[in-house]
Amino acid sequence: MSVLSKQKVIVAGAGLGGLSAAECLLQDGHDVQIYEQAPQLGEIGAGIQLSANAMHVLNHIGVGEAVSAISVRPGAYVFRLFDTAEIIQTFSLADDHLALHKAPYNQAHRADFHDLLVERVLDLSPGCIHLNKRATGFVETEDGVTLKFDDESSASGDLLIGADGVKSAIRDQICGPVQAVYTGDAAWRVTVPTSDLPPNFIEEVMSVWMGPGRHAVCYYIRGGEILNFVGAVEADDEPDESWTAKFPWEKFKSDFEGWNEKVQTIIDMVDHDACYRWSMFKRPKLDFWSTSRATILGDAAHATIPYLAQGAAMAIEDGAVLMRALQQRDNLAEALKLYENNRIDRTARVVETSDANKKLFHLNSVQEIRDAFANRNEGDDRNEWLYSYNPLTVELI
Repeated sequence: MSVLSKQKVIVAGAGLGGLSAAECLLQDGHDVQIYEQAPQLGEIGAGIQLSANAMHVLNHIGVGEAVSAISVRPGAYVFRLFDTAEIIQTFSLADDHLALHKAPYNQAHRADFHDLLVERVLDLSPGCIHLNKRATGFVETEDGVTLKFDDESSASGDLLIGADGVKSAIRDQICGPVQAVYTGDAAWRVTVPTSDLPPNFIEEVMSVWMGPGRHAVCYYIRGGEILNFVGAVEADDEPDESWTAKFPWEKFKSDFEGWNEKVQTIIDMVDHDACYRWSMFKRPKLDFWSTSRATILGDAAHATIPYLAQGAAMAIEDGAVLMRALQQRDNLAEALKLYENNRIDRTARVVETSDANKKLFHLNSVQEIRDAFANRNEGDDRNEWLYSYNPLTVELI
């Protein structure tokens, strides 16, 4: 239980980060209420990757085994050339990841994972999720904090957590308006039922195909029933920051013209009327995340392009470190300072590494790709600092 007395915690946002943070805090004895702007609970998107650093937390909040049961545990991370599919580098996952980091590497469907988090939070506190509540800002006093909604209602407590995503109203009030900047990249997101693919189409690994100005990723989810595909391309247009924008299949096909047979088969097999393309935006690194009674986590604090597969994992880590910061300080403002001090640099490193991977994965020639990977070991690097991090045990300073 926390050093601080039981806190009444308000969470703005019932996404993956908000729910996992709420579960950490509920288990630690706090009173948590969650306010979600959507009229119904759900998660947009398909695949999600949950490495050991996230799974430690999911095990702690009691959903780890359920997550593993709905996931695929990939055998390896495999980097390939775009045209021939020649393997450039690989590193082991599956049993080796589990043995090294004491938690598995899972690939799951985002909606399935979200459902498990909703079920767990309602087990811990029935009725704690409130829908149709769009946060517009907050009022903070010495004695508490009040979250305001667009329907003119409000909710009051001791601590406010802004888990309200990339367009966070809580972040903008704490830090000032943060301008979104288009990265120049857009990601096609599609899925194909495994039953529609040729037998033994591709092994259960995390595949990354790399080529000039674009790269593609695919992996199995939902116990192997679905193949998830993400194709990232450098695009000159700058549409809205949306996960649900549809584009013509013909544009998708042309973006990967000349790529290998596996990629062509996937593109040919997708539902031609369900080709979603997400334009990726960035926001600058924040120097601080908190006031005396309010803080932020997840995409509200450190949205990243998905080129390290760690966006959700960072949000999940945030909630666990916040829980521990409340355990280690008897003053709320000091606890929030401890929390952000231990998260800002790590999450910034993930954002910066994801940005660097854009350059690495989009090099202009096969020879440049070969040269770049000849001088690096992706597995050793990630195992050393990324996957080895345990938010439940790392020293907070």
